[in-house]
Parts: sequence; structure tokens; C-alpha cells
Amino acid sequence: MSGEKSKSASQTDGKAAQNKTSETGMMSYKMFVFDHENFQGRCIEINAECMNVCDMGMDKVRSLRVECGPFVGYEQMNLCGEMFILEKGEYPRWDSWSNCQKNDYLLSFRPVRMDPEKHKICLYEVGEFKGRKMEIMDDDVPSLFSYGFTDRVGSIMVSCGTWVGYQFPGYRGSQYVLEKGEFRHFNEFGARCPQMQSIRRIRDMQWHPHGCYTMSTK
Repeated sequence: MSGEKSKSASQTDGKAAQNKTSETGMMSYKMFVFDHENFQGRCIEINAECMNVCDMGMDKVRSLRVECGPFVGYEQMNLCGEMFILEKGEYPRWDSWSNCQKNDYLLSFRPVRMDPEKHKICLYEVGEFKGRKMEIMDDDVPSLFSYGFTDRVGSIMVSCGTWVGYQFPGYRGSQYVLEKGEFRHFNEFGARCPQMQSIRRIRDMQWHPHGCYTMSTK
């Protein structure tokens, strides 16, 4: 599912990322969160894991601006509940990070571990890496079914890169952040059921100015 052109671009971007990381000693993360929509109200800077914004003197986060990321935002404190990937950019209200109004605020955040040199992931239909298998390299897949896979993903092995899976086709529904490592059961990546129908790469916009994914406008 990957061509020589995309591989070459990914490898080049990865080298740039490694150079940037070595210069700073570690990746930089920074975002500004606001307790009202449209970047109004109290503002707090976050550049590391935040288990509860209430501990920082803020009731809830209803809008935010990511300067360097990406981050994952959670609807509950202590990194619990529904999760949402937050890449570089502006999020003036809940519908800019979610397409379903289950909750219009966020309470906790953490930086996403980036492994930007290449992207490779294997999806398995059943837990413990069993059943039908689908391997994806340097590509985004808006519909797993259209590529001959099912809507059931019971376990995942991320060899390299950082990904986000979605419950429904077209990058919709619940989000699941997939960092480098093994997920032997769907609840290990935060899912309540083994349903995943689309998946894409997370590419930090500070290294990829144009990114690889454009959020649909409402």
C-alpha cells in the first residue's frame, strides 16, 4: 500500500525530525488552553502531561491552540474517557476536535510519543495477533472495508510511526491513538469494542508543514 515516492518522502522527513530532536535534546510540546470557546476566558500554557486542568486553576477546557504537538485530549481527568488527537492548529470549540457532541470540553492531556521516520502498522481481526491480517505502510486508509478488510480489529502491532484509528469510515467516530508498540486486545488502545473502520498517520506539523490529513470543514 505504499509507493517509492511516499517512502522516500517519509524517510527524508524522518531525518529532519531526528536532527531537530538531537538539537533540542527532546521534542518540544506546547499548547494554550482556554476555559471558554473561541479562545476566550482564562488561558493556561501546557507543555507536558496534565492529569487534571482543575489542579491548574481551570474548570474545563473549551477551546485550545496547539503550537507544537501533537497532544491527546481526554474528556475526563486522569487521562480517562473519550480521547481526541490534537495536532498543530486551532480548536475554537468542541466540533473542531470531535464530530459527535458527547462532551463539549476536555479535562486532561498528554503529549503523543512520535516515531516519525517511517510508518508501519499491522491490524489483526482477533486478539493476540490472530485472524486476518492487514499491513499498512506509509499510507492513510479512509475505509478498511474498501481495502478488503473487516470492520473488526482485535489487536494491533505498531512497528513504527504514530497512528490514530477511528470507529467509522472517513475518520469519524471514537478515536484511538496508536503509538509504537503492541496492543494484544482492543481495550489496550482504549476501545470498548473491536470496531475500527479507518486509520491514518499522525505527522507532527512542525516537521510536515502540509501534514497528510485535512479535517473536513463543517
